[in-house]
Amino acid sequence: MSAVISATSAVQTAAFNWPRGFCTAVAAAAIKKQGRADLALLSMPTGAVAAAIFTRNIFAAAPIEISRRHLKESRGHATALLLNSGCANAATGPRGLANAQECVDLVARSLGCACEAVLVNSTGVIGVQLPLERIAPVIPLMCARIPDCADGGELEPFARAIMTTDTMPKMSSRTIQCGDCVIRVSGVAKGAGMIRPDMATMISVLATDAAVDAATLDRILRAAADASFHRISIDGDTSTNDSVFAFASGLAGNCDSALLAQAFREVACDLARMIVCDGEGFERSLRVRVTNAATRADALKVAETVASSLLVRTAITGGDPNWGRIIAAAGRAGVAFRASDLTLTVGGILLFANSEPINMDSPARINAVRAAFNGTHVEIELSLGADMSAGTAAAEMHSDEFLSCGLTTEYVRLNADYTS
Repeated sequence: MSAVISATSAVQTAAFNWPRGFCTAVAAAAIKKQGRADLALLSMPTGAVAAAIFTRNIFAAAPIEISRRHLKESRGHATALLLNSGCANAATGPRGLANAQECVDLVARSLGCACEAVLVNSTGVIGVQLPLERIAPVIPLMCARIPDCADGGELEPFARAIMTTDTMPKMSSRTIQCGDCVIRVSGVAKGAGMIRPDMATMISVLATDAAVDAATLDRILRAAADASFHRISIDGDTSTNDSVFAFASGLAGNCDSALLAQAFREVACDLARMIVCDGEGFERSLRVRVTNAATRADALKVAETVASSLLVRTAITGGDPNWGRIIAAAGRAGVAFRASDLTLTVGGILLFANSEPINMDSPARINAVRAAFNGTHVEIELSLGADMSAGTAAAEMHSDEFLSCGLTTEYVRLNADYTS
């Protein structure tokens, strides 16, 4: 998931600003706490092509239902996105749906756009009704404060307004040189718990000023999510409100689709890493890379099994070089490989090969292994040994990786007291 960019690459990191055609306003509606911004409005006055991926949870929240319907009715176009933190508005029945619709209607009336051009989502505690009496008066005021968005404003106020248990805003930007045009791709995200593939308790918004049709944007978004948000886990849970939105204003002109896809992928991978490294109670992350698998699906299955193992994650938390837990998790992943073919390295140190541990008699080696397990970011690599006869290049094609973090007592405390 790391994005290494050469000095001559057409895709470059950039300042944390929205692309052209996007402007924002935030407000404090005391949804959960007094005095902190908990409403975020993204406005696209000239309109934008839109795409989204939503939770698969059966109890999808009321705003998810509305946004799904509006994307279909608008055929992939949008003028505004309204997000709130502090209340998920999920499992709230007909009243919750009506409250979400009222928020959408207020935005549409205030901005003078069609209702189906407004998307919406919420994040926070499940099973609690939105305090509409506090939110409704604020929305028209936010819409009236929407600034001129010719150059795009800063990402940070919007990113902060959607935080729940996050400890930091999550932002990323890239620019693409496409001939004489400079295209920007920017993104924000929130998420620190209930994180796993097929979306997670996260909301992410990706935006570009490139000109792109709805079908292409949807394809680019899904590929970016598959390489990033679907390769992370904090606790193995997903939520009722998970979503990632993508918008394209088109104001900067056309862009090579491969470069645009690369920029989306890099921004999404940045955000996914930030989510893992801001996991509730975070102390250290782990990255599990599996190579030389018979198929990429096999590689991903082993990587996810190891990275999600509670025993592996608690060992990582303790900085304990109990590498036997890693190979045990790999062995129960349901993927066929020969035990004698497996090699395990941690932090670049070979620990297991040819069905036996590598010599650990040297005090210097023991200390190096302990240091590898005690870093802020623990790197685990497993080779399953498949396709070795075809040569390294062919074998490397069947690889994948997965990111997670240690399981800490602070994570348990935070989630034991979440609604208290």
